[in-house]
Amino acid sequence: MYELTNVTKKYDQGKRSVTALSNVTVSIPDGQLVAIQGPTGGGKSTLLQMLGALDRPTDGTVLLGEADLSRLGGARLGVIRATTIGFVFQGINLIPTLTAQENVETALAPLGLSHADRRARASAALHAVGLGDRGRHLPAELSGGQQQRVAIARALVKEPTVLLADEPTGNLDEGTRDEIMDLLEGLWRDRGLTLIVVTHDSAVAKRAQRRLQIKQGVLAEIA
Repeated sequence: MYELTNVTKKYDQGKRSVTALSNVTVSIPDGQLVAIQGPTGGGKSTLLQMLGALDRPTDGTVLLGEADLSRLGGARLGVIRATTIGFVFQGINLIPTLTAQENVETALAPLGLSHADRRARASAALHAVGLGDRGRHLPAELSGGQQQRVAIARALVKEPTVLLADEPTGNLDEGTRDEIMDLLEGLWRDRGLTLIVVTHDSAVAKRAQRRLQIKQGVLAEIA
């Protein structure tokens, strides 16, 4: 699924250059559940941006299948983000004035589907995360865990092959954290997804088939 080779990312801050990723080389097979750990500022979010086609490396290559994300044009990257990669974030980022159903439908806007198709696919995605009866509720009428389920449905409605989750349980209590991880694991198994979770929580990371750690931009495998 992913093949990263000597990926380096540098940012200019005033007169100095900051290295966020340093010669990262890693393969992530199709269908694997991977956890990425590390301290704040260590490079986790930058690595996830590379995997999600949201940013390009300064040097090195990022392959997703046969697509080289480090060299494709913006339009092609946009298509990949819209059809192949689903994103789940700690901040959830639901639109407060839209219902759960409408929030999920927003992910389908770039695909040019009919209104009926969008509604049908969004409804199916909400059922898949256990919220089939909450489609007409606004985010403020839902609990934190339910809001995160809506966010997961929004990521799934595109029927992606890759799901990237950035601290998906960071704002949740322990019980709700376990419910969300049970849901993500179930979806990963049932749909054959490649699931990559960035987390500070060792209880979340221990669920993964594979654990990677990144510190000061350097990636290492955790046995």
